[in-house]
Amino acid sequence: MNLDEFILGNEPVIRMSFFFGILAVMAIWEILAPRRALTVSKSLRWGSNLGIVVLNTLILRLLFPAAAVGLALFVREQGWGIFNYVEVSYWLAVVVSFIAMDLVIYLQHVMVHAVPLFWRLHRMHHADLDFDLTTGARFHPLEIILSMLIKFATIIVLGPPIVAVIIFEVVLNVTAMFNHGNVRLPLGLDRVLRLFVVTPDMHRVHHSVEDDEANSNFGFNLPWWDRLFGTYRDQPRAGHEGMTIGIHKFREPKQVSWLHGMLLLPFKGKVSDYAINRRQWGNDNEN
Repeated sequence: MNLDEFILGNEPVIRMSFFFGILAVMAIWEILAPRRALTVSKSLRWGSNLGIVVLNTLILRLLFPAAAVGLALFVREQGWGIFNYVEVSYWLAVVVSFIAMDLVIYLQHVMVHAVPLFWRLHRMHHADLDFDLTTGARFHPLEIILSMLIKFATIIVLGPPIVAVIIFEVVLNVTAMFNHGNVRLPLGLDRVLRLFVVTPDMHRVHHSVEDDEANSNFGFNLPWWDRLFGTYRDQPRAGHEGMTIGIHKFREPKQVSWLHGMLLLPFKGKVSDYAINRRQWGNDNEN
């Protein structure tokens, strides 16, 4: 049995082990060393945010039963994609595929901020009034479907090894919980870590109510794309304890922390411009 077959056969166990293991570690860390005081009941937010995870999982299983790993297997059998045409070493294909998929996630993240229609979907993620590990799993079902279609297109183009797809998806889940964690890291350690991975302090800036700060630090796994493309911001102006999390227009917990309110967010208000890095910023946007 080769590595692809072994990992494919044990994929559910691998995914669940990492998900629940990191969830437990981050939850304990948030209790022992929180970065910020929470403003909304944790039981309310966790119930809604984790409820979205269950709903999204059911929808994806219904619409895409084979999911990304199944498509990667199909693509390999059909001989599609770059790595089925270009002969390179197995592990080089794994590494390059992982980096390429991470770049696509970065570009997708920029896109859902820059295109008003997609921002309406993505703003459910940003509307959370607090920032903790469950925020990393809080995405509207329509955005999850869009994300899966983009992932499918990426797999068809790349033809990545199956192990690369599984590693990427596991790492993405782990880092989403880590970089959304309400945890305190020593500043020196944070400085070193953010050279290699997106840290909580780095990503928290992205969840600021201030438009220019929300339009920075788009990376999820690798921090390099923000520096390369000029979207990196070191710290929030008000500091991590003083900054306001969320969206200016949506400040009522019933709107943004109850499950039904979260699901209705894309359909509230008018579509407005939310361009990246524009010169003048105002608080009257659909931010």
